Amino acid sequence: MPILKKIVTVLLFGFYQLGFPQSTTAFFSKADDFLSTHVKNGRVDYQSIKQNPTTLNGLIDMAKEFSVSMDDPKVYQAFWINAYNLLVIHEVVAHYPVSSPLDIKGIFDEKKHKVSGKNVTLNEIENDLLRRKFPEEARFHFVLVCAGLGCPPLIDEAYLPNKLEAQMQRQTIQALNNPEFIKIRGDKVLLSQIFEWYREDFVQGGKTVIDFINRFRKEKIEVDKGVGHYSYDWRLNDLNKS
Repeated sequence: MPILKKIVTVLLFGFYQLGFPQSTTAFFSKADDFLSTHVKNGRVDYQSIKQNPTTLNGLIDMAKEFSVSMDDPKVYQAFWINAYNLLVIHEVVAHYPVSSPLDIKGIFDEKKHKVSGKNVTLNEIENDLLRRKFPEEARFHFVLVCAGLGCPPLIDEAYLPNKLEAQMQRQTIQALNNPEFIKIRGDKVLLSQIFEWYREDFVQGGKTVIDFINRFRKEKIEVDKGVGHYSYDWRLNDLNKS
């Protein structure tokens, strides 16, 4: 981790720790260190983690008994976002080398994980513990990373309760201004299949998908453009593959 980032992280945790149990801050701190070490430009160094999985395994063990509730929504959301992303990495590492997360049978909808005292699949974390608990929060789709290149990129830091709003806003803005994610082709705009699969999350309050996207874009998309979807890229977000 670069020295300046390390100093900033230490200061942030210093402020964050006020009023929170040590076990809570320890999980977020260790997750932050792990991600800053093994994630670069949105890709994960699965090979190095496979060679030394101790830190990741320790984080997964910490998550098993982590106590979290809806009483503090920011801690709740930050924990489950990090847990999802770390569990995806853990599953890929367990089966590495693979070319796609879809090469791992049942990775999203069958494999159960013990997290915060619950036995849940990755889909249950996303759909039951996050989307259904916070139905107006569509930005989850830009911070939950499925290990495919079609996902918005994984960041090299943990999501923290006291930074969560800024982090989610930043990642959403980056994704929706990325011309490789939102592809404008003449009088048509091609969108990720995320907007097809989870359409209901983006059209609340009588808005359109384009209305949602334009909330975060510097260059607005004309509302009369035709809308299509391009195929999702399920290739693994592997740092060691071009």
